[in-house]
Amino acid sequence: MRIGLLHSTIREDEKLLIESARKQNTGIDIVDVRRQVFNVETWHKKYDCLLVRCISATVGIHASMFFEHLGLPVVSPLQVMTICENKFLTSLKLRNNGVPTVPFALAFSENEAIEAVNQLGGYPVVLKPVSGSWGRLLAKINDQDALEAVIEQKHVLGSPTHKAIYIQKYINKNGRDIRVTTVGNRVVCAIYRDAHHWITNTARGARASVCEVDKTLEQTSLAASQAVGGGVLGIDMFETDDGYIVNEVNHTPEFKNVQRTTGVNVAKAIIDYCHEVAHHD
Repeated sequence: MRIGLLHSTIREDEKLLIESARKQNTGIDIVDVRRQVFNVETWHKKYDCLLVRCISATVGIHASMFFEHLGLPVVSPLQVMTICENKFLTSLKLRNNGVPTVPFALAFSENEAIEAVNQLGGYPVVLKPVSGSWGRLLAKINDQDALEAVIEQKHVLGSPTHKAIYIQKYINKNGRDIRVTTVGNRVVCAIYRDAHHWITNTARGARASVCEVDKTLEQTSLAASQAVGGGVLGIDMFETDDGYIVNEVNHTPEFKNVQRTTGVNVAKAIIDYCHEVAHHD
């Protein structure tokens, strides 16, 4: 069994994966995608499974595309990465599969964005880029003046991704959310992320603590995983009076804080899953 670990930078997460693979006597090659030529005519390296850990989603998606074209199993698969990379598409998949999720809308102009806010029940709302991570470029919008200002900035910035105005209803989560880590068809563990700021992301300083996984949390997490196609996922949840609702699903989740906080060996679970995927194919 040999895994190709595709990366652009070796972070603590990747070090944990490498250590776990070696402890399990699993061959693992550390493949820096920046130093490869992805040519179907000349590629000769043989792997039983590719584990995509690229920081850039664009790089990861194209690497997954290449290896799936060669007929090799990839974690996570191209379809899963493509869905989760787009927050709007993720929301659509969740809703279409009956998974409770944050109410959302998309608009392409200021007037329609104002109407979208009305349809979502009014202010406050949250504006997000359709693609992004680590809580970057999020804006909590409390009134129409703020909405117009942020939309003007998006249009002036000129990036194609800013043309799509993705809007979510603001959910008062009382200073915390839940990050659930799923691997294959099981919930591995979960943490609370507490912060004084409305953005509760450990990359931005949120404090992590153990979250006990009850039956409803497990069922909601697995339903979200199945809605986007499974694999190795980080699912962000809010607690509401009506139960758990899914905020986002991440296709290449960082897990060092999860593993450190819970004591659960997430890296081993991922390597075990690579074995399952390789043997299944």
